Amino acid sequence: MISLIGLAAGLALLIYMTVRGVELLIAAPLCALFVAATSGIAFFPQLATEGAPAFTSAYMGGFVGFVQAWFFMFLLGSLFGKVMEASGAADAVAAWIVRRTGPRHAALAVVLACAVLTYGGVSLFVVAFSVFPMALSLFKVADLPRRFIPGALAFGSVTFTMTSAGSPEIQNWIPIKYLGTTPYAAAEVSLIVAAAMALGGYLWLRHMIQRAVATGERFEARVDDPAVEDRELPALWRGALPLLVVLVVSFVWHDSLKESALILSLGLGVVAAILLNLRHLAGRYSAVAAGGALGALVAIANTAAVVGFGSVAKLTAGFQAAVAAMTTLPGEPLIGAALAVSVIAGLTGSASGGQSIALPLIAPHYLDMGVEPESLHRVVAISSGALDSLPHNGYVVTTLRGICKETYAAAYPAVGALTVIVPALGTLLAVLLLSM
Repeated sequence: MISLIGLAAGLALLIYMTVRGVELLIAAPLCALFVAATSGIAFFPQLATEGAPAFTSAYMGGFVGFVQAWFFMFLLGSLFGKVMEASGAADAVAAWIVRRTGPRHAALAVVLACAVLTYGGVSLFVVAFSVFPMALSLFKVADLPRRFIPGALAFGSVTFTMTSAGSPEIQNWIPIKYLGTTPYAAAEVSLIVAAAMALGGYLWLRHMIQRAVATGERFEARVDDPAVEDRELPALWRGALPLLVVLVVSFVWHDSLKESALILSLGLGVVAAILLNLRHLAGRYSAVAAGGALGALVAIANTAAVVGFGSVAKLTAGFQAAVAAMTTLPGEPLIGAALAVSVIAGLTGSASGGQSIALPLIAPHYLDMGVEPESLHRVVAISSGALDSLPHNGYVVTTLRGICKETYAAAYPAVGALTVIVPALGTLLAVLLLSM
């Protein structure tokens, strides 16, 4: 009981520290240490009894293991996004979408721009950086409350595109390693769920904005607002073709290379983006390489930090009791799998981190029960994108505070509604459809 209370308190403390602005690389190990202490886990290996875990080795084992498994995906994804951003290719795609929708539909334009870039393989973090200036301009012209920009960015990036069939984001690829599936697992159901999430989430976002405007909220400019660059953008096809390369290559090679197909597709996407936009990248190669590498390190370090927290948490008696309870729930096995992944993703604050911890524990159990691997893949992917978006999630912290410079009190209610509740409802719909 003490272990379970310590686990819950450690998670609550991690969320509180994140909301207060403490860096994840500091907050996550501190909270993991608290969890370890309340479960009687020794701090150093030298202080642990023979065969017993220790805090330092467990935390760094999870941290390093995640980096080892996913570094090249993060690096190439960040480089791809940085090339698309620096060349103006991402802006060309986003601007085309904006022109087709117009300022009157500012929120829809932001969501669509993020969705296209994310599904095309651009890193989630880079998408937020790239689309934010245009989102700010659109919301200003439409005179809409700027506190909804983080919600629009997050909804278009980390919900119906991140976990859908065919998505090159790693949240759709991690299950392949454990289930022997493909990134197109349960594609028909995934399409229905993604469409429902997209439509329902957008209508909810529009309702929230309209209700705020009705109470007198308007756009408020700030002195440090970035300006949209007035520069020549490449032709639309030069931005769209690299996105297509990522999708096509991952589709062609996923059977033979499994998750390594993502490395190949993103690598070729980087090459295509460079070759197609040489003139727009002239003199910026060093800056692009440095920015891409730094962005990858920040993103993977933040994610690995919470994976380390989860690695310590899973050693506790409280965690084992929680997993045992969830994996022995009566009724539909897919519901148990969804709950297990959602809770662990919530504990780690990361969809990819939660999957990496949960799947080795639950995949053999549910496969032995006869659960269809493709169905399990899709439910795991979608459910991992719900509770992961609690306030301590690395993407949420970066987008809300670092990019949009909003407070949690003002902006997180919309972010939480769109990235926690909507994917949770999408998970329920997926379980219902796959059980029919």
